[in-house]
Amino acid sequence: MTDRDKYILDAAVRLFSRYGVKRTSMGDLAEEAGVARQTLYNAYKNKDDVLRALIRYHTDMAIDEIKAGLDGVQDLGDQLDIIFNRMSVAGFDLVQATPNAQDIIEGFNAIGQMELAASAEKFRSVIERILSPYETVLAGSGLSSADLSDFVQQSAKAASSEARDRDHLIGQLNTLKKLCLVAIATDTSR
Repeated sequence: MTDRDKYILDAAVRLFSRYGVKRTSMGDLAEEAGVARQTLYNAYKNKDDVLRALIRYHTDMAIDEIKAGLDGVQDLGDQLDIIFNRMSVAGFDLVQATPNAQDIIEGFNAIGQMELAASAEKFRSVIERILSPYETVLAGSGLSSADLSDFVQQSAKAASSEARDRDHLIGQLNTLKKLCLVAIATDTSR
C-alpha cells in the first residue's frame, strides 16, 4: 500500500467516524487526506471503493498483528485470546467509541459484502491454522479444524455485533474459548 493510500484510508476512518459515511463526500476525503480530488479519484472511483479498501486495509493490519502475536505462543487458549482481542474486541471498542458507528456498519454491510466475506475467510484461516495440530482429536469427535474454525469465526463475529457491552463480549468470547479447549481435550477429566 502506498503512503497516499494510507493517508486516504486514515482520512476516511476519521471522517466516517466523525460525520458518518453518508455525510462524507469524496471532496471531504481528498481535503482531509491532503490530496487533490483527481488524485483521490485516480485511486478510488467512489466511496464504495474507499469502503472496500478500508475493510481490506484494516483486516490485513489485524491479521498481521495476530500473526505477530501468535509467534512463539503455544497454548491454544492464549492463541485464541490473541485472535479474539484483535478480531472482535478491537472492532467492538472502535464501534463503541464512534458516534456514527451504525452508519459505518450499514455502509460496510451494504457495500462491502464481498470484502467482508474475504475478511471473514482470512480470520477463519488463521483460526484453522492454530486448530490444525488438533485435527486427530477433533476427528474423534466428528469435527474438523475447518468446521470448528468456521464456527468459531462466525460465533465471535456474532458475539461482537450482539454483545450488550464489552464485559458481555469478553464473557461470550471466553465461553467460546472454553468450548474450543473442551473440543481438543484428550483427557475428558479436565
